[in-house]
Amino acid sequence: MSQRTRAIVLHVEFKKRTPLKDGRTVSMRSPAAKLDEATGLAGAVGVDVVDSVMVTLSVVHPNALLGEGKVNSLGELVAQKNAELVIVNAQLSPVQQRNLEKTWRAKVLDRTGLILEIFGERAHTREGSLQVELAHLQYQKSRLVRSWTHLERQRGGFGFLGGPGESQLEIDRRLIQQRITRIETELESVKRTRSLHRQSRARIPYPVVALVGYTNAGKSTLFNKLTNSGVMAENLLFATLDPTMREVELPHGRKIILSDTVGFISDLPTMLVAAFRATLEEVLSADLILHVRDISHEDSEAQSEDVERVLNDLGIDEVRRREMIEVWNKSDLVADPEARRALVSLSKRREGTALVSALTGQGIDSLLTLIEQRLAVASLTFEIELGPGEGQDLSWLYSRGEVLSRTDDEQGLVRLAVRFDPAVAPLAQSRFGVRLKSLHDGLQAAAE
Repeated sequence: MSQRTRAIVLHVEFKKRTPLKDGRTVSMRSPAAKLDEATGLAGAVGVDVVDSVMVTLSVVHPNALLGEGKVNSLGELVAQKNAELVIVNAQLSPVQQRNLEKTWRAKVLDRTGLILEIFGERAHTREGSLQVELAHLQYQKSRLVRSWTHLERQRGGFGFLGGPGESQLEIDRRLIQQRITRIETELESVKRTRSLHRQSRARIPYPVVALVGYTNAGKSTLFNKLTNSGVMAENLLFATLDPTMREVELPHGRKIILSDTVGFISDLPTMLVAAFRATLEEVLSADLILHVRDISHEDSEAQSEDVERVLNDLGIDEVRRREMIEVWNKSDLVADPEARRALVSLSKRREGTALVSALTGQGIDSLLTLIEQRLAVASLTFEIELGPGEGQDLSWLYSRGEVLSRTDDEQGLVRLAVRFDPAVAPLAQSRFGVRLKSLHDGLQAAAE
């Protein structure tokens, strides 16, 4: 077994808060929490973190980001710890990265490079792998300090952390551009295939419910609990990168398709969001979005703001964000009784909120009921009467709709109240014609 790369994690805390384009400022997380997250990211690629350091910076130095004195003192730490890699939790220019590597005599990876390395190891589907490789090539195109022979490797990851192709050769830009062009062509083919899959689902059709949330919020654990499946669900940042979809049956028999997606994270470069836009298309086309939050985390509110910001960047409008269900996960980790009572009380007062523990299963039934209620708002409800010999029609109604109520009389007549998705309602009207009578208040019918 090869020895793990010895790494130092360096978080750079900027004194001034950076305003966003809409006038807001970046969420104020504690510097310690940011350092912990950076260490968690490093752990996700399996390096041996031998030390973690925080530096407060008031002036950005173009040549090395940090001042000369701080660079030198950190260089001494690198030598003392015999570190082979320094992970800088900030964005570095190619010049800054090259200068730091030369001074510290160690590989340097900034936040974008680290996230790309994680993505490279976690992506398993063809689309996920292509998206990661595209983002990686775009990132490396301007950095003439790496060889790109790692693209020929069979293992995951993209070669920042050792192995062949680490001889500091200048990247052949023409060769990279050719590869980018080929990947973009392949991605278009993959996107068309996914589009055909979505069209096939639309013909079933079941509503799509997408899980989104900050990385490590417990989406995959919740997905496994709801679907009884075995998606990778570890206590790792970015444990899931490829969208996974499964069928789920709601309390009244209605079926949905549940989609698990890549986790979001603060300060995710725009190029990475754009690269994974196709992966996140399931969110854009979803009938309902579940925002999964780690309610036990000290930065839960700040993480929530980051997710909202990415959803906004993806084009999810305010109306759809208001219709989202907030899933307050990891409630079992809130140990203080008073804090837990306050959390339960707040979740009951906030409409569209479910307090759950995906690990223990607490609150899952209430969540499924809430999903059913939210989907009912966009559904159409009808009443119909069938005779004793219309078994095929009865079966069709049960398979294509959600039967809310049923009454059988002595003559064998069956009266049903059935709810359909908007895409299915025209099929039902075409099949049954005037026999299908509309009920305007679908929610009231569901309650009855």
